[in-house]
Amino acid sequence: MEENSIRLITTSDGSHSLYNPQLKETYHSTHGALTESLHVFIKEGLELLVQEGCKQISILEVGFGTGLNALLVWDFALKHSDVQIHYETLEPFPLDQQLYQLLNYTTLFESHVSAEQFQSLHTAAWAEPQSLNENFTFVKHKTSLKDFRSEYKFNLVFYDAFAPSKQAEMWDVEALGCTYSMMDEKAVLVTYCAQGQFKRNLAGLGLQVETIDGPPGKKEMVRARK
Repeated sequence: MEENSIRLITTSDGSHSLYNPQLKETYHSTHGALTESLHVFIKEGLELLVQEGCKQISILEVGFGTGLNALLVWDFALKHSDVQIHYETLEPFPLDQQLYQLLNYTTLFESHVSAEQFQSLHTAAWAEPQSLNENFTFVKHKTSLKDFRSEYKFNLVFYDAFAPSKQAEMWDVEALGCTYSMMDEKAVLVTYCAQGQFKRNLAGLGLQVETIDGPPGKKEMVRARK
C-alpha cells in the first residue's frame, strides 16, 4: 500500500474506520466508529424524530464515507416498517473496492442488512434512486456539497464531513447556507462537531443550536433545529 493511501484502522469498539494520511485524520472517532454513529446520528437524530411522531423522514447526509450511517439507517428501516425513509448522501471521493470490502460493520451488531447488501450501497449507481426495501429509498451523489442542487427538502441532516481543522470550507457560512436551503421547516441537523465558530455560523443562519452530550471520547456534539 502506498504511503499516502487511505488505510483501514480498528477503533476501540472493534469497528473499522479509515485513516487519511493526507489530511492526517480518521473518518470516525478512534473511541469507536460504530458507537459514534449510533449516538450522534441514530440516537440524537433519527430516533429523536421518530419519538416526536415523525413517520416520513428525508435524510441528507454530507459525507457518505464508509457508508456506516447509511447502513445503520437501512437497518433501522428494516426494524421499523411504519417509518418511511428517503436517504440522499454526498461523496465526491468514493472509496476503492479494496477498502469497503474489508469493513466489518455488519458483523458487530444484530444487523438486518447483510455484508453483501452493505457493499451494494457502495456499488449503487450514482444519482439513481434505489428502493432497497418498501420503506427505504437510497440515492448517492458523486458531488461536493457546494455543487449539489436539490429541489427536495430534507427534515434530517447528518453533517459528517471531516473536522473543521482539516476541511474548514465544509463548516463555513457558505457550505452551511447550502445545507440550510435544503432543510425543511423544523428540520434537524446533527453532527459530532461542537466547535464554537461552527455553532455561531449555524445560529447566524437562524438555526436553534443545542450543545448536547457527545459519544464516548467526545464531551459534546451539536443538534440544531430550523
